[in-house]
Amino acid sequence: MVVPDWIWLVFTFVFGCCVGSFLNVVIYRLPREKSLVIPPSACPACGRRIAFYDNIPLISWLLLGAKCRYCKAPISQRYFVIELLTGLVFAGVFVLYFHSGLRTGIGPFLAGGWFVYFISVILLAALIAASAIDLELWVIPISICWFVTAAGLLGSAAGVYVLDPVVIRQYFLLPSASATTASLAAGAAIGMVISLILLAIGLIKRSYETEDRNEEKINHRRETCKEIVFLLPIIICSLAAFWICRKSIPVHSCWVNFSQHPVIAGLLGSLWGYFVGCGIVWATRIFGTLAFGKEAMGLGDVHLMGAAGAVIGPVFVIVAFFIAPFFGLLWAGFQMFFKKIRKIPYGPFLSLGIFTVMILHDRIIDYLLSTIFY
Repeated sequence: MVVPDWIWLVFTFVFGCCVGSFLNVVIYRLPREKSLVIPPSACPACGRRIAFYDNIPLISWLLLGAKCRYCKAPISQRYFVIELLTGLVFAGVFVLYFHSGLRTGIGPFLAGGWFVYFISVILLAALIAASAIDLELWVIPISICWFVTAAGLLGSAAGVYVLDPVVIRQYFLLPSASATTASLAAGAAIGMVISLILLAIGLIKRSYETEDRNEEKINHRRETCKEIVFLLPIIICSLAAFWICRKSIPVHSCWVNFSQHPVIAGLLGSLWGYFVGCGIVWATRIFGTLAFGKEAMGLGDVHLMGAAGAVIGPVFVIVAFFIAPFFGLLWAGFQMFFKKIRKIPYGPFLSLGIFTVMILHDRIIDYLLSTIFY
């Protein structure tokens, strides 16, 4: 029996709204270091537990008139907006992937396309949560980024069991490394382990460890030098692995045979996307801080783009990074036109850049291929 498309569309929208309801819990509790599971949802004003019939996405907020049933305290419109936005994003991605013609190679939803869709909406849900937290508190919880990174790594490795590896590479459905990028990723991973060990035993120091965040007392350039020291083993090991694989014929032959196994290629492709995503933002942070003498961008942005790179791959995360400033310019224009004065963090702009790249995925591939092979 063939399920009508409109049922799938309704299902993805409802599913997205339910995920959005959970994201509201994440947005409120995670940055406040509260459990996401216990206690059950309760009114922040009176503390009364929220019954299941008052916790139905979208509907309950409307029926209650945006007020608590018991104490009549107002319920933030953010809850409704996040649920609606997530539902629309989930349904929109379903249409984009399976009914718009903008994305090719994914195939029917039940014939493996669901896997690419599932990995994509995990990333997008995380971007919604991270952006909402960043807008409110100017911080991006690292745990959200780690979760998406793990999903990207596992998804890229396991995707070859759901979809044809040749199709994955041909249409860039999931990250997949060549022998060259695989060597860079493996070397960078070894370097990161070395850096973390040196950090753990105290041979290198974390930046901005002081609790006193008085801008006038912090030497930002010195703090940035600590980050450069942390990154040096990663860069050196990555380049060393690349050089060894290129110069040693026996090593190169063995590495090609090993790294081009579909599972390994997927895993290392995602890992390389992670390092490229982190690297491009971290480089901007370091050069900006050294140039202007104050902290440029946040480490949360670094981890956010690393997580995105683990899902969409190194090329697309670079494109997303360069698209993000245009959204910043649009916001600046809006501020000037309406004479608003509120500044917002950069995380939402990065998220919009990532989402744009996911929409224009095939157009970007066509443009890059036509440019490279012109």
